[in-house]
Amino acid sequence: MKTIVILMDSLNRRFLPAYGNTWVRTPNIDRLAARSCVFDNHFVGSAPCMPARHDLLTGRIDFLERNWAPVQPFDCTLPYILRKHGFFSHMTTDHYHYFHLGGENYHAVFDSWDLIRGQETDVWASNLGALPERDHYGQDEAQYRYNRMRFCDESEYPSPKTLRHAAEWVEEHHEDDNWFLLVDSFDPHEPFDYPDEDAAEYPDDYQDKLYYWPEYADSSQATEEAVEHLRRRYATLITMSDRWLGRMLDVLDRHGLWEDTMVVLTTDHGIMLGEKQFMAKNYMPCYNEIYQIPMMISLPGMTHTTRCSALTQNIDLMPTVLDFFGIGQEDCWHPLHGESLLPLISGEQEAVHDTVIYGVFGRQVNICDGRYTYFRSAVRPDNQPLCLYTAMPTTIWHYWDRDHLTDISSIQAGPFLSYTEYPVFRIPNTITKFANASQDFAERYEVIGQSMLFDLQHDPQQEHPLDDPALEQQMCMKLAQAMKRHDSPEEQYIRLGLERP
Repeated sequence: MKTIVILMDSLNRRFLPAYGNTWVRTPNIDRLAARSCVFDNHFVGSAPCMPARHDLLTGRIDFLERNWAPVQPFDCTLPYILRKHGFFSHMTTDHYHYFHLGGENYHAVFDSWDLIRGQETDVWASNLGALPERDHYGQDEAQYRYNRMRFCDESEYPSPKTLRHAAEWVEEHHEDDNWFLLVDSFDPHEPFDYPDEDAAEYPDDYQDKLYYWPEYADSSQATEEAVEHLRRRYATLITMSDRWLGRMLDVLDRHGLWEDTMVVLTTDHGIMLGEKQFMAKNYMPCYNEIYQIPMMISLPGMTHTTRCSALTQNIDLMPTVLDFFGIGQEDCWHPLHGESLLPLISGEQEAVHDTVIYGVFGRQVNICDGRYTYFRSAVRPDNQPLCLYTAMPTTIWHYWDRDHLTDISSIQAGPFLSYTEYPVFRIPNTITKFANASQDFAERYEVIGQSMLFDLQHDPQQEHPLDDPALEQQMCMKLAQAMKRHDSPEEQYIRLGLERP
Protein backbone atom coordinates (compact mmCIF):
# COMPACT_ATOMS: atom_id res chain seq x y z
CA MET A 1 0.00 0.00 0.00
CA LYS A 2 1.17 3.51 -0.83
CA THR A 3 0.01 7.08 -0.15
CA ILE A 4 0.81 10.29 -2.00
CA VAL A 5 -0.21 13.63 -0.45
CA ILE A 6 0.11 16.65 -2.75
CA LEU A 7 0.05 19.98 -0.92
CA MET A 8 -0.16 23.12 -3.08
CA ASP A 9 0.41 26.18 -0.92
CA SER A 10 -2.22 28.99 -0.92
CA LEU A 11 -4.57 27.16 -3.29
CA ASN A 12 -7.92 28.97 -3.26
CA ARG A 13 -10.62 26.40 -4.04
CA ARG A 14 -12.71 29.06 -5.80
CA PHE A 15 -10.14 29.00 -8.60
CA LEU A 16 -10.67 25.27 -9.24
CA PRO A 17 -13.20 23.84 -11.71
CA ALA A 18 -13.74 20.96 -9.27
CA TYR A 19 -15.32 23.57 -6.98
CA GLY A 20 -17.29 25.43 -9.63
CA ASN A 21 -14.78 27.75 -11.30
CA THR A 22 -15.52 28.27 -14.99
CA TRP A 23 -12.44 30.09 -16.34
CA VAL A 24 -9.29 28.58 -14.77
CA ARG A 25 -7.90 25.52 -16.59
CA THR A 26 -6.76 22.61 -14.39
CA PRO A 27 -7.14 19.48 -16.55
CA ASN A 28 -4.97 17.32 -14.30
CA ILE A 29 -6.58 18.34 -11.03
CA ASP A 30 -9.88 17.63 -12.80
CA ARG A 31 -8.44 14.28 -13.85
CA LEU A 32 -7.68 13.45 -10.21
CA ALA A 33 -11.08 14.73 -9.05
CA ALA A 34 -12.75 12.41 -11.59
CA ARG A 35 -11.63 9.42 -9.52
CA SER A 36 -11.81 11.00 -6.05
CA CYS A 37 -14.09 11.90 -3.21
CA VAL A 38 -14.19 15.71 -3.28
CA PHE A 39 -14.77 17.31 0.13
CA ASP A 40 -17.02 20.37 0.08
CA ASN A 41 -16.70 21.48 3.72
CA HIS A 42 -13.01 20.99 4.43
CA PHE A 43 -11.30 23.54 6.68
CA VAL A 44 -7.89 24.66 7.87
CA GLY A 45 -7.09 24.28 11.56
CA SER A 46 -4.06 26.44 12.35
CA ALA A 47 -2.69 29.07 9.99
CA PRO A 48 -0.56 30.16 8.25
CA CYS A 49 2.06 27.90 6.61
CA MET A 50 4.02 26.06 9.31
CA PRO A 51 1.18 25.91 11.86
CA ALA A 52 -0.94 24.25 9.16
CA ARG A 53 1.80 21.72 8.48
CA HIS A 54 2.08 21.02 12.19
CA ASP A 55 -1.65 20.18 12.20
CA LEU A 56 -1.24 17.90 9.18
CA LEU A 57 1.71 15.99 10.60
CA THR A 58 0.45 15.62 14.20
CA GLY A 59 -3.33 15.38 13.79
CA ARG A 60 -3.74 18.14 16.38
CA ILE A 61 -4.84 21.80 16.45
CA ASP A 62 -1.80 24.00 17.12
CA PHE A 63 -2.97 27.65 17.11
CA LEU A 64 -4.44 27.72 20.63
CA GLU A 65 -0.96 27.14 22.12
CA ARG A 66 1.61 28.85 19.92
CA ASN A 67 2.28 30.72 16.72
CA TRP A 68 4.71 29.69 13.96
CA ALA A 69 7.01 27.11 15.56
CA PRO A 70 9.18 24.05 14.92
CA VAL A 71 8.16 20.46 15.59
CA GLN A 72 8.12 20.11 19.38
CA PRO A 73 10.11 17.37 21.19
CA PHE A 74 6.87 15.90 22.54
CA ASP A 75 5.07 15.82 19.16
CA CYS A 76 4.03 12.44 17.82
CA THR A 77 4.32 12.81 14.06
CA LEU A 78 2.84 10.83 11.19
CA PRO A 79 6.26 9.82 9.75
CA TYR A 80 7.36 8.56 13.19
CA ILE A 81 4.33 6.27 13.52
CA LEU A 82 4.72 5.08 9.93
CA ARG A 83 8.38 4.23 10.49
CA LYS A 84 7.51 2.28 13.63
CA HIS A 85 5.15 0.13 11.56
CA GLY A 86 7.53 -0.47 8.67
CA PHE A 87 6.39 2.28 6.27
CA PHE A 88 8.95 4.55 4.57
CA SER A 89 8.29 8.30 4.30
CA HIS A 90 9.76 10.77 1.81
CA MET A 91 9.16 14.48 1.23
CA THR A 92 9.86 16.46 -1.92
CA THR A 93 9.40 20.21 -1.50
CA ASP A 94 10.36 23.72 -2.54
CA HIS A 95 8.74 25.15 0.60
CA TYR A 96 11.88 26.70 2.05
CA HIS A 97 10.28 27.50 5.44
CA TYR A 98 11.03 23.91 6.42
CA PHE A 99 14.70 24.89 6.55
CA HIS A 100 14.57 28.39 8.08
CA LEU A 101 14.28 29.40 11.72
CA GLY A 102 10.85 28.56 13.08
CA GLY A 103 10.30 25.68 10.68
CA GLU A 104 13.24 23.45 11.55
CA ASN A 105 12.75 19.76 12.38
CA TYR A 106 9.76 19.17 10.09
CA HIS A 107 11.88 17.67 7.32
CA ALA A 108 13.92 15.69 9.85
CA VAL A 109 10.97 13.50 10.84
CA PHE A 110 10.92 11.97 7.31
CA ASP A 111 13.09 9.02 6.33
CA SER A 112 14.38 10.98 3.33
CA TRP A 113 13.71 14.38 1.82
CA ASP A 114 14.45 16.49 -1.23
CA LEU A 115 14.60 20.32 -1.16
CA ILE A 116 14.30 22.42 -4.31
CA ARG A 117 15.77 25.89 -3.80
CA GLY A 118 14.82 29.38 -4.90
CA GLN A 119 11.24 30.17 -3.86
CA GLU A 120 10.25 33.61 -2.60
CA THR A 121 12.98 34.95 -0.25
CA ASP A 122 14.80 31.64 0.16
CA VAL A 123 18.42 32.67 0.81
CA TRP A 124 19.77 30.66 -2.11
CA ALA A 125 21.49 32.99 -4.59
CA SER A 126 23.92 35.30 -2.81
CA ASN A 127 22.31 38.72 -2.51
CA LEU A 128 25.27 41.07 -2.94
CA GLY A 129 24.90 44.53 -4.38
CA ALA A 130 21.82 46.54 -5.21
CA LEU A 131 19.56 45.76 -8.16
CA PRO A 132 17.91 48.56 -10.16
CA GLU A 133 14.58 49.67 -8.75
CA ARG A 134 11.49 48.62 -10.74
CA ASP A 135 8.23 50.56 -10.75
CA HIS A 136 5.76 48.20 -9.10
CA TYR A 137 2.73 47.69 -6.93
CA GLY A 138 3.03 45.45 -3.87
CA GLN A 139 6.41 43.82 -3.29
CA ASP A 140 9.47 43.21 -5.45
CA GLU A 141 12.06 41.47 -3.27
CA ALA A 142 15.73 41.58 -4.27
CA GLN A 143 16.40 38.06 -2.94
CA TYR A 144 13.77 36.55 -5.22
CA ARG A 145 15.08 38.53 -8.20
CA TYR A 146 18.53 37.04 -7.61
CA ASN A 147 17.04 33.55 -7.28
CA ARG A 148 15.03 33.98 -10.47
CA MET A 149 18.19 34.58 -12.50
CA ARG A 150 18.92 30.86 -12.08
CA PHE A 151 15.64 29.68 -13.68
CA CYS A 152 16.42 29.00 -17.33
CA ASP A 153 12.95 27.80 -18.37
CA GLU A 154 9.69 26.60 -16.82
CA SER A 155 11.19 23.25 -15.85
CA GLU A 156 13.74 25.05 -13.64
CA TYR A 157 11.16 27.03 -11.65
CA PRO A 158 10.98 25.52 -8.16
CA SER A 159 7.43 24.15 -8.08
CA PRO A 160 7.56 22.51 -11.54
CA LYS A 161 10.90 21.05 -10.49
CA THR A 162 9.38 19.79 -7.22
CA LEU A 163 6.52 18.06 -9.02
CA ARG A 164 8.93 16.61 -11.59
CA HIS A 165 11.21 15.25 -8.86
CA ALA A 166 8.18 13.73 -7.12
CA ALA A 167 7.12 12.03 -10.35
CA GLU A 168 10.65 10.66 -10.76
CA TRP A 169 10.61 9.38 -7.16
CA VAL A 170 7.34 7.53 -7.77
CA GLU A 171 8.76 6.12 -11.02
CA GLU A 172 11.84 4.90 -9.17
CA HIS A 173 9.85 3.30 -6.35
CA HIS A 174 6.69 2.12 -8.09
CA GLU A 175 7.59 -1.53 -7.47
CA ASP A 176 8.32 -0.93 -3.79
CA ASP A 177 5.60 -1.21 -1.19
CA ASN A 178 4.63 0.48 2.07
CA TRP A 179 5.65 4.08 1.48
CA PHE A 180 4.27 7.57 2.07
CA LEU A 181 5.19 10.53 -0.15
CA LEU A 182 4.52 14.18 0.73
CA VAL A 183 4.80 16.50 -2.27
CA ASP A 184 4.80 20.02 -0.82
CA SER A 185 4.71 22.55 -3.65
CA PHE A 186 5.14 26.24 -2.77
CA ASP A 187 3.10 27.44 -5.76
CA PRO A 188 0.61 29.04 -6.17
CA HIS A 189 1.90 31.00 -3.15
CA GLU A 190 3.08 34.50 -4.02
CA PRO A 191 5.12 35.74 -5.85
CA PHE A 192 2.94 34.92 -8.86
CA ASP A 193 5.84 34.53 -11.24
CA TYR A 194 6.45 32.30 -14.26
CA PRO A 195 8.27 32.34 -17.63
CA ASP A 196 7.15 35.05 -20.01
CA GLU A 197 5.69 32.56 -22.48
CA ASP A 198 3.20 31.39 -19.86
CA ALA A 199 1.56 34.81 -19.82
CA ALA A 200 -0.50 33.66 -22.80
CA GLU A 201 -2.50 31.37 -20.49
CA TYR A 202 -4.79 34.23 -19.38
CA PRO A 203 -3.83 37.31 -21.45
CA ASP A 204 -5.04 40.83 -20.69
CA ASP A 205 -4.30 44.39 -21.83
CA TYR A 206 -2.64 45.45 -18.60
CA GLN A 207 0.04 48.12 -19.17
CA ASP A 208 0.50 49.59 -15.68
CA LYS A 209 3.24 48.97 -13.11
CA LEU A 210 4.70 45.53 -12.48
CA TYR A 211 2.36 43.65 -10.12
CA TYR A 212 3.12 40.05 -9.26
CA TRP A 213 3.48 40.07 -5.48
CA PRO A 214 0.73 41.54 -3.26
CA GLU A 215 1.35 43.27 0.02
CA TYR A 216 -0.49 41.89 3.03
CA ALA A 217 -2.82 44.88 3.05
CA ASP A 218 -6.13 46.04 1.63
CA SER A 219 -6.65 46.15 -2.11
CA SER A 220 -6.23 49.94 -2.30
CA GLN A 221 -2.51 49.24 -2.73
CA ALA A 222 -3.22 48.97 -6.47
CA THR A 223 -5.82 49.87 -9.09
CA GLU A 224 -8.78 47.62 -9.89
CA GLU A 225 -7.15 46.78 -13.23
CA ALA A 226 -3.95 45.79 -11.43
CA VAL A 227 -5.83 43.54 -9.00
CA GLU A 228 -7.58 41.80 -11.89
CA HIS A 229 -4.19 41.37 -13.58
CA LEU A 230 -2.85 39.82 -10.37
CA ARG A 231 -5.73 37.34 -10.29
CA ARG A 232 -4.82 36.26 -13.82
CA ARG A 233 -1.20 35.80 -12.76
CA TYR A 234 -2.37 33.65 -9.85
CA ALA A 235 -4.49 31.56 -12.21
CA THR A 236 -1.49 31.16 -14.52
CA LEU A 237 0.56 29.77 -11.65
CA ILE A 238 -2.20 27.27 -10.84
CA THR A 239 -2.33 26.11 -14.46
CA MET A 240 1.46 25.85 -14.62
CA SER A 241 1.49 23.70 -11.47
CA ASP A 242 -1.36 21.59 -12.83
CA ARG A 243 0.67 20.87 -15.96
CA TRP A 244 3.50 19.35 -13.89
CA LEU A 245 1.10 17.50 -11.61
CA GLY A 246 0.07 15.66 -14.77
CA ARG A 247 3.51 14.03 -14.94
CA MET A 248 2.93 12.29 -11.63
CA LEU A 249 -0.54 11.17 -12.65
CA ASP A 250 1.02 9.75 -15.84
CA VAL A 251 3.35 7.63 -13.70
CA LEU A 252 0.39 6.32 -11.72
CA ASP A 253 -1.40 5.47 -14.98
CA ARG A 254 1.64 3.82 -16.54
CA HIS A 255 2.24 1.44 -13.64
CA GLY A 256 -1.35 0.87 -12.52
CA LEU A 257 -0.61 2.39 -9.12
CA TRP A 258 -4.21 3.54 -8.67
CA GLU A 259 -4.97 -0.03 -7.55
CA ASP A 260 -2.93 0.17 -4.35
CA THR A 261 -2.29 3.90 -3.79
CA MET A 262 -4.26 6.58 -1.96
CA VAL A 263 -3.75 10.01 -3.57
CA VAL A 264 -4.65 13.20 -1.71
CA LEU A 265 -4.67 16.77 -3.04
CA THR A 266 -5.11 19.67 -0.64
CA THR A 267 -3.52 22.92 0.58
CA ASP A 268 -2.47 24.63 3.80
CA HIS A 269 -4.79 27.63 3.32
CA GLY A 270 -6.25 29.81 0.60
CA ILE A 271 -5.59 33.45 -0.26
CA MET A 272 -7.66 36.59 -0.85
CA LEU A 273 -7.15 38.56 -4.05
CA GLY A 274 -9.45 41.57 -3.69
CA GLU A 275 -12.46 39.84 -2.12
CA LYS A 276 -13.95 42.19 0.49
CA GLN A 277 -11.08 44.56 -0.40
CA PHE A 278 -8.45 42.29 1.19
CA MET A 279 -5.21 40.99 -0.29
CA ALA A 280 -3.23 37.90 0.83
CA LYS A 281 -3.89 36.44 4.32
CA ASN A 282 -3.37 36.47 8.11
CA TYR A 283 -4.36 40.00 9.09
CA MET A 284 -8.06 39.94 8.10
CA PRO A 285 -10.89 37.96 9.73
CA CYS A 286 -10.85 34.25 8.93
CA TYR A 287 -13.06 34.28 5.85
CA ASN A 288 -13.77 31.12 3.90
CA GLU A 289 -11.65 32.25 0.93
CA ILE A 290 -8.69 31.33 3.14
CA TYR A 291 -10.01 28.79 5.64
CA GLN A 292 -12.39 26.62 3.60
CA ILE A 293 -9.94 24.71 1.45
CA PRO A 294 -9.90 22.07 -1.30
CA MET A 295 -9.49 18.41 -0.43
CA MET A 296 -9.85 15.38 -2.67
CA ILE A 297 -8.96 11.77 -1.89
CA SER A 298 -8.64 8.99 -4.44
CA LEU A 299 -8.74 5.49 -2.97
CA PRO A 300 -7.70 2.30 -4.79
CA GLY A 301 -10.33 1.24 -7.28
CA MET A 302 -12.23 4.55 -7.41
CA THR A 303 -13.28 5.38 -10.98
CA HIS A 304 -15.69 8.30 -10.64
CA THR A 305 -16.27 11.45 -8.61
CA THR A 306 -18.17 11.44 -5.35
CA ARG A 307 -18.84 14.42 -3.09
CA CYS A 308 -18.74 14.66 0.69
CA SER A 309 -20.55 17.53 2.43
CA ALA A 310 -19.57 16.57 6.00
CA LEU A 311 -17.40 18.93 8.04
CA THR A 312 -13.75 17.85 7.80
CA GLN A 313 -10.42 19.44 8.66
CA ASN A 314 -6.69 19.25 7.94
CA ILE A 315 -6.10 17.44 11.26
CA ASP A 316 -8.00 14.49 9.77
CA LEU A 317 -5.16 13.69 7.35
CA MET A 318 -2.94 11.83 9.84
CA PRO A 319 -5.66 9.50 11.18
CA THR A 320 -6.87 8.91 7.59
CA VAL A 321 -3.40 7.82 6.44
CA LEU A 322 -2.98 5.59 9.50
CA ASP A 323 -6.39 4.03 8.88
CA PHE A 324 -5.58 3.43 5.20
CA PHE A 325 -2.38 1.61 6.17
CA GLY A 326 -4.20 -0.40 8.84
CA ILE A 327 -2.29 1.26 11.69
CA GLY A 328 -4.06 1.95 14.98
CA GLN A 329 -3.47 4.98 17.22
CA GLU A 330 -2.25 3.09 20.27
CA ASP A 331 1.36 4.15 19.58
CA CYS A 332 0.44 7.85 19.53
CA TRP A 333 1.48 9.21 22.93
CA HIS A 334 -0.92 12.13 22.71
CA PRO A 335 -4.55 12.01 21.57
CA LEU A 336 -5.31 13.00 17.98
CA HIS A 337 -7.86 15.73 17.39
CA GLY A 338 -8.62 14.48 13.88
CA GLU A 339 -10.70 11.57 12.65
CA SER A 340 -10.25 9.14 9.77
CA LEU A 341 -12.18 10.20 6.68
CA LEU A 342 -12.41 6.68 5.24
CA PRO A 343 -15.81 5.96 6.89
CA LEU A 344 -17.19 9.10 5.21
CA ILE A 345 -15.92 8.00 1.80
CA SER A 346 -17.33 4.49 2.21
CA GLY A 347 -20.67 5.79 3.48
CA GLU A 348 -20.34 4.06 6.84
CA GLN A 349 -20.63 7.42 8.61
CA GLU A 350 -22.36 10.68 7.73
CA ALA A 351 -20.21 12.89 9.96
CA VAL A 352 -16.97 12.89 11.93
CA HIS A 353 -17.17 16.41 13.44
CA ASP A 354 -20.09 18.49 14.74
CA THR A 355 -17.94 21.62 14.49
CA VAL A 356 -14.48 22.69 13.35
CA ILE A 357 -12.39 25.48 14.88
CA TYR A 358 -9.60 27.39 13.19
CA GLY A 359 -7.50 30.54 13.33
CA VAL A 360 -4.13 32.19 13.91
CA PHE A 361 -2.50 32.26 17.33
CA GLY A 362 -3.44 35.30 19.41
CA ARG A 363 -6.20 36.35 17.05
CA GLN A 364 -9.86 35.50 16.80
CA VAL A 365 -10.90 31.90 17.45
CA ASN A 366 -13.39 30.76 14.83
CA ILE A 367 -15.94 27.98 14.55
CA CYS A 368 -18.14 26.51 11.84
CA ASP A 369 -20.98 24.06 12.45
CA GLY A 370 -21.83 23.61 8.77
CA ARG A 371 -24.58 26.24 8.76
CA TYR A 372 -23.02 29.15 10.65
CA THR A 373 -19.54 30.55 11.03
CA TYR A 374 -18.66 32.59 14.08
CA PHE A 375 -15.54 34.72 14.65
CA ARG A 376 -14.91 35.31 18.37
CA SER A 377 -12.59 38.13 19.42
CA ALA A 378 -10.88 38.91 22.71
CA VAL A 379 -13.10 40.75 25.17
CA ARG A 380 -10.33 43.11 26.30
CA PRO A 381 -8.56 45.59 24.00
CA ASP A 382 -5.17 44.42 25.26
CA ASN A 383 -5.94 40.82 24.17
CA GLN A 384 -5.09 39.42 27.61
CA PRO A 385 -4.53 36.95 29.12
CA LEU A 386 -2.57 35.07 26.48
CA CYS A 387 0.50 32.85 26.74
CA LEU A 388 2.59 31.06 24.14
CA TYR A 389 3.77 27.51 24.93
CA THR A 390 6.83 25.99 23.28
CA ALA A 391 9.77 23.73 24.06
CA MET A 392 11.68 25.09 21.05
CA PRO A 393 12.58 28.81 21.40
CA THR A 394 12.30 29.81 17.73
CA THR A 395 9.52 31.23 15.62
CA ILE A 396 9.26 32.69 12.11
CA TRP A 397 12.70 34.08 11.17
CA HIS A 398 14.10 34.39 14.69
CA TYR A 399 14.87 32.95 18.12
CA TRP A 400 12.86 33.92 21.18
CA ASP A 401 15.80 35.93 22.50
CA ARG A 402 16.40 39.27 24.20
CA ASP A 403 15.59 41.15 21.02
CA HIS A 404 12.08 39.68 20.94
CA LEU A 405 11.26 39.24 24.64
CA THR A 406 11.08 42.40 26.73
CA ASP A 407 11.16 40.63 30.12
CA ILE A 408 12.84 37.24 30.05
CA SER A 409 12.37 36.89 33.82
CA SER A 410 8.61 36.54 33.21
CA ILE A 411 9.08 33.26 31.32
CA GLN A 412 8.35 30.06 33.22
CA ALA A 413 9.08 26.44 32.35
CA GLY A 414 7.05 23.42 33.36
CA PRO A 415 4.45 20.83 32.30
CA PHE A 416 1.82 23.45 31.50
CA LEU A 417 0.00 21.61 28.69
CA SER A 418 -2.78 19.23 29.68
CA TYR A 419 -1.90 16.44 27.26
CA THR A 420 1.84 16.09 27.91
CA GLU A 421 4.14 16.11 30.93
CA TYR A 422 6.99 17.49 28.83
CA PRO A 423 8.16 20.87 30.20
CA VAL A 424 7.55 23.86 27.95
CA PHE A 425 8.29 27.56 28.13
CA ARG A 426 5.25 29.63 29.02
CA ILE A 427 5.82 33.03 27.43
CA PRO A 428 3.32 35.78 28.34
CA ASN A 429 2.13 37.58 25.24
CA THR A 430 2.73 40.88 27.03
CA ILE A 431 6.50 40.44 26.59
CA THR A 432 6.65 39.14 23.00
CA LYS A 433 7.41 41.01 19.81
CA PHE A 434 6.12 39.12 16.78
CA ALA A 435 8.38 39.16 13.74
CA ASN A 436 5.27 38.90 11.58
CA ALA A 437 3.05 41.87 12.53
CA SER A 438 0.04 40.24 10.85
CA GLN A 439 -0.06 37.83 13.80
CA ASP A 440 -0.09 40.63 16.39
CA PHE A 441 -3.73 40.86 17.42
CA ALA A 442 -3.37 43.95 19.60
CA GLU A 443 -1.83 46.03 16.81
CA ARG A 444 -4.81 45.33 14.54
CA TYR A 445 -7.50 45.32 17.20
CA GLU A 446 -9.37 48.35 15.88
CA VAL A 447 -9.53 46.74 12.44
CA ILE A 448 -10.76 43.27 13.36
CA GLY A 449 -11.82 43.62 16.98
CA GLN A 450 -15.48 42.67 16.61
CA SER A 451 -17.00 39.23 16.76
CA MET A 452 -18.97 38.28 13.65
CA LEU A 453 -21.62 35.67 12.85
CA PHE A 454 -22.62 34.52 9.35
CA ASP A 455 -25.31 32.25 7.94
CA LEU A 456 -23.56 30.29 5.18
CA GLN A 457 -26.83 28.94 3.81
CA HIS A 458 -28.14 32.40 2.93
CA ASP A 459 -24.84 34.31 2.83
CA PRO A 460 -22.12 31.97 1.50
CA GLN A 461 -19.83 34.91 0.68
CA GLN A 462 -19.88 36.07 4.34
CA GLU A 463 -20.84 39.64 3.47
CA HIS A 464 -23.77 40.25 5.87
CA PRO A 465 -23.01 39.66 9.57
CA LEU A 466 -26.01 38.62 11.66
CA ASP A 467 -27.24 40.44 14.77
CA ASP A 468 -28.72 37.57 16.75
CA PRO A 469 -27.65 37.48 20.44
CA ALA A 470 -29.39 34.17 21.13
CA LEU A 471 -27.70 32.44 18.19
CA GLU A 472 -24.37 34.02 19.12
CA GLN A 473 -24.70 32.57 22.62
CA GLN A 474 -25.30 29.12 21.15
CA MET A 475 -22.18 29.47 19.01
CA CYS A 476 -20.20 30.58 22.08
CA MET A 477 -21.22 27.40 23.87
CA LYS A 478 -20.22 25.29 20.86
CA LEU A 479 -16.91 27.13 20.65
CA ALA A 480 -16.09 26.55 24.32
CA GLN A 481 -16.92 22.86 24.00
CA ALA A 482 -14.73 22.56 20.88
CA MET A 483 -11.85 24.35 22.59
CA LYS A 484 -12.03 21.84 25.45
CA ARG A 485 -11.91 18.93 22.98
CA HIS A 486 -8.80 20.50 21.48
CA ASP A 487 -6.98 20.85 24.84
CA SER A 488 -7.10 24.65 24.94
CA PRO A 489 -5.00 26.40 27.59
CA GLU A 490 -7.19 27.82 30.35
CA GLU A 491 -6.46 31.49 29.67
CA GLN A 492 -7.92 31.27 26.16
CA TYR A 493 -11.42 30.99 27.67
CA ILE A 494 -10.80 34.10 29.76
CA ARG A 495 -9.34 36.01 26.81
CA LEU A 496 -12.43 35.25 24.72
CA GLY A 497 -14.93 35.77 27.54
CA LEU A 498 -16.14 32.17 27.44
CA GLU A 499 -17.17 29.88 30.26
CA ARG A 500 -15.10 26.70 30.27
CA PRO A 501 -17.34 23.61 29.95
